[in-house]
Amino acid sequence: MPPRTPLLDRVTYPSDLRNLSHEQLKQLADELRAETVDTVSVTGGHLGSSLGVVELTVAIHAVFDTPRDRLIWDVGHQAYPHKILTGRRDRIRTLRQPGGLSGFTRRSESEYDPFGAAHSSTSISAGLGMAVARDLKQEEDPRQVIAVIGDGSMSAGMAYEAMNNAGAMKSRLIVILNDNDMSIAPPVGAMSAYLSRLISSRSFMSLRDFAAKMAKRFPRQLERTARRAEEYARGILTGGTLFEELGFYYVGPIDGHNLDHLLPVLRNIRDLDSNEPVLLHIVTQKGKGYAPAEAAGDKLHATAKFNVVTGEQSKAPPGPPTYTNVFAKALIAEAEADPRIVTVTAAMPGGTGLDKFVKKFPNRMFDVGIAEQHAVTFAAGMATEGMAPFCAIYSTFLQRGYDQVVHDVVLQSLPVRFAMDRAGLVGADGATHAGAYDLCYLGAMPNMVIMAPSDEVELMHAVATAAAIDDRPSAFRYPRGEGLGLALPERGTPWEIGKGRILREGSRVALLALGPRLANCLSAADELAARGFPTTVADARFMKPLDTALINQLARHHEVLVTIEDGAAGGFGAAVAHHLAWSGAFDSGLKFRPMTLPDRLVDHNTPAGQLIDAGLTTHDIVQHVMMALGSDSLQDLAAIPAQ
Repeated sequence: MPPRTPLLDRVTYPSDLRNLSHEQLKQLADELRAETVDTVSVTGGHLGSSLGVVELTVAIHAVFDTPRDRLIWDVGHQAYPHKILTGRRDRIRTLRQPGGLSGFTRRSESEYDPFGAAHSSTSISAGLGMAVARDLKQEEDPRQVIAVIGDGSMSAGMAYEAMNNAGAMKSRLIVILNDNDMSIAPPVGAMSAYLSRLISSRSFMSLRDFAAKMAKRFPRQLERTARRAEEYARGILTGGTLFEELGFYYVGPIDGHNLDHLLPVLRNIRDLDSNEPVLLHIVTQKGKGYAPAEAAGDKLHATAKFNVVTGEQSKAPPGPPTYTNVFAKALIAEAEADPRIVTVTAAMPGGTGLDKFVKKFPNRMFDVGIAEQHAVTFAAGMATEGMAPFCAIYSTFLQRGYDQVVHDVVLQSLPVRFAMDRAGLVGADGATHAGAYDLCYLGAMPNMVIMAPSDEVELMHAVATAAAIDDRPSAFRYPRGEGLGLALPERGTPWEIGKGRILREGSRVALLALGPRLANCLSAADELAARGFPTTVADARFMKPLDTALINQLARHHEVLVTIEDGAAGGFGAAVAHHLAWSGAFDSGLKFRPMTLPDRLVDHNTPAGQLIDAGLTTHDIVQHVMMALGSDSLQDLAAIPAQ
C-alpha cells in the first residue's frame, strides 16, 4: 500500500477541511494528533486534554462554519489542536513561550477564539450570551454557537446555572459535553451511536413535532403527560434525563474518537430547525492515541518538555522543595498535633499538595470538585462545629468564591484558614492564572489576618500561625516554584499576630517587603550600601493587621520608605500609605514609594522575565530609591543586573 500523502500541510484554516473526504478527515486527525504530541514535547503544556479532543476538533471545524459559527472551548487548555487548524500552526511551537501563543484561548490572538478562557465552567454562560445577542440582532442566516465543556467543569454550579437559564430561554445553543473522566455514560457503542443519529435526525424531529401537535388536541393534562413520556423515553434510552429536565434536547452518548459517529450526528444537530438548546454527550479518553499519556495516571494532563518516543519528561536538576510541598509538610505536622485540622480543595489535591496530606489522613481531606464557592462555605460549616479547616485553593481560583468568603466566613468571623498557592506571577500560565489580586480583595475584609511568608521556612511558620488562630478567619499566600533551599524545621512556630521583623539596619533608606520579594530587597540593600546609602530591610510578614509600630519606626528614622509586594496596586502598599497619611508621617517630608505589579496584565513568560516586565527586580528597587533621593548617580544603574 503506497504511503499516504500528508494532509495537514494543506490545511491552514478550517475552510480547507470542508472539501476533504470522510477518510481524509480520519487521516488528518491522525496527523493532527502527531503534531500536537510533537509540539508539546518542545513547549510543555496541557497534553492529555488536547489529545482527547483531536477528532472532535476536526469534526466541528469540518461541519460548522467557523469562525462565523462561534466555537467556545471551556477552560481552553484543550485547544492546541484547534490552534493548529486555525492559522496558528506556524507559531504553535511558541506555545506558552515568551512572546508566543497563549496556552489558553484568547480573543486578541485569533478570530477563531471568540471567548477567552482559562478558568473552568464559563463556556455555556458565554455561549448563551452570544446566542441571545444573535437572536436580538435577528440575523437573516443565524450563526450557530457551540460550547464544548468537559465533565470536570460540569462539577461547578455555574455550568448548571447557565443550563437552567438556557433551557428556560429556548435560544438555539449547542453544548457538547466531553465526558472523559467521570464515566457518567452508559456503554458507548453501535447501538448508542444509532440512537444518537436517530434522535438527532430530521425525520425523528418531524415525527416528534407531529406527535407534539397531535398531543395538543388532548386535554391539557394528557398533553403534559405525553410530552413527559417522550422526554423520559429518550432519557431512559440515552441517559440524558437530567439534561432534559434542564430544558435541553439530549443526544448521545457517542464515541468522541469515532468520526463515523461524530460527523453525521454533528451535521444532524447543525441542521435542526428547532430553537431548543441541544446537548451532545460524547465520551473520550484523555491522552488518546499516545501510549505514554494513556498509561500515565494523570494522562499527562500538564507536562514539561518530554521525549516523544518514550514520553519521559525533562527534569530540572534536583533543587529545593517547592512551596507547595513545604506547605504540605507544614500542614501534616500541624494535623498530627491537632485532630481538628481538616482540609478542603476544589479539584486540585495534587496542585495544592493535599495529595500528600490525604495519604497521611485519608478521612480529613475533602475534594469538592471545581466548586470554589461550595468549598468556602463547606469549610465555614465545618468551622461552626469546632473543626479547624484549611481551604487550599490557588489565589486565582479563590476569586471565584469571593462572596462566600465575605458573607459566609468574614461576616460570621469563622476561623477558616485560606492557603493561597500560586500567589503573584506564575510564569508560562500567564495572566489568567496569576495570583495578582488576593491582597486587594482580602485586604478590604474586616478582622481577617493576612500573611505573606518571604521564604519556605517562613511559610512553615505561617501555617503554624494559621493553625493557632481560632477566633477569626486567616489567609496566607505563597508563590509557585521552589524555595531558597533553607533548612526546614520539623514544625513551624506561630508568629505574634501583626508583627514584622527587621533583618538589616541602615540609616537613610528603608525597604519594607511583604512576601518573597524580600530577597530582592536584601540584594538591593547591598547595592545601595555600596553607593553610600545605608539601608534598612524589614519583612512585614502581615498585611493585616499591619505592624504599625514597625512602620512608624521606619518612617521616623529614614528619608525614603519603599514597600515591595508581588500583588496589584491597592494591596499592602496602599494599606501602609493609608496608615502613614493618618499618622501624619508625610507631614515631616517622608518620601514614600509603593512598588506593586503594574496596572496592566503581565503576559506569560519565564518567572525571571515576568519580574523584569513587572518592574520588581533588584535593579528596579535600587532605581526607585535613587530617584526618590534625587541622586546624581542614576547613570550607574545600568551596571546593576536585573534579577
